Amino acid sequence: MAKKRPQTKAGKQQLKDSEIPVVGAREPCPCGSGRRYKACHGRAAAQAVTELVQRPFEGLAGECDWVALRELVPAATVELTLKGGLPEAVPSVTLATVLPMAWPALRRDDGSVLLALQNDTSSGDLSRDLADTLQRALETEPGSPVAARRVPADGPRLQDLLDPEAAFEPVVHSGFEFWVPGAENATPEVSASLERANEAAIPTTMLTGVDAAYWCETPEKNHLRWVMPHPEEQLLDALARLHAAGTSSLGEGTRLVGSFRAHGLMVPVWDLPSAMGAEECEKPAAELAERLAQALASDAPLSADERRARGGLTNRQVTLS
Repeated sequence: MAKKRPQTKAGKQQLKDSEIPVVGAREPCPCGSGRRYKACHGRAAAQAVTELVQRPFEGLAGECDWVALRELVPAATVELTLKGGLPEAVPSVTLATVLPMAWPALRRDDGSVLLALQNDTSSGDLSRDLADTLQRALETEPGSPVAARRVPADGPRLQDLLDPEAAFEPVVHSGFEFWVPGAENATPEVSASLERANEAAIPTTMLTGVDAAYWCETPEKNHLRWVMPHPEEQLLDALARLHAAGTSSLGEGTRLVGSFRAHGLMVPVWDLPSAMGAEECEKPAAELAERLAQALASDAPLSADERRARGGLTNRQVTLS
């Protein structure tokens, strides 16, 4: 005979689903059902962990730049605007690519908040993880970092917290000195983390003439990595048309070499000569954007040469996330 499940004591106040805290999988569920958490309210949390949100930044202003800062840019910050304004005693909220000691967030001594974008997350929804960290940072004591934790499955997302009408304007930095108002006042641990981060950072510049295009310098050659909002199949067709026509480059000595997939968007990558800096990319990138717009507007079937070009581009794709 099957064992009867323990019955909830009569008169015990029941918690709403949104009020159930996260506990260990084998612990009794806090709702009072008598079942283990994993067999009760933990099911929804476990499902949220395994279901990957393909485009976590969809619907946010600057989605392409969110992807670039998450995957491509070493050091950058963006001032964030919250719906309804900032809480009292919080002068500003700033998104940062990374923070010292891999902190998810930091509440500075003056009450301002720094939110890290490139940290590992606990669920399949990066937007929900970041929103949870942001909410906790707003309530953390000034001068304290925010620890990582497993995020409730029904928590808000960034799209629920940020003003959708506010501009998203990244500022790319040459190093991570933005971590501390005065580097001379940093703790030894933060100073050591700052030094390591600066040594590893690849020089990166955001182009001004086109959206979400980032030039970077490496020892052997430079690159342009351009996050684009278009549907992948449509963008591959358009790039294949340009490639087959010999117009997919950014000028002499440059070459479209492939692309990344990141957070539901495609990131074409060009190899550049080491002598070609970010300023020299501006005009050819703007001209390429015009050619690409025309190719995107075409619905003609691909020619044999274009199909071969498309196959080559597809074979040179790398998925980042």
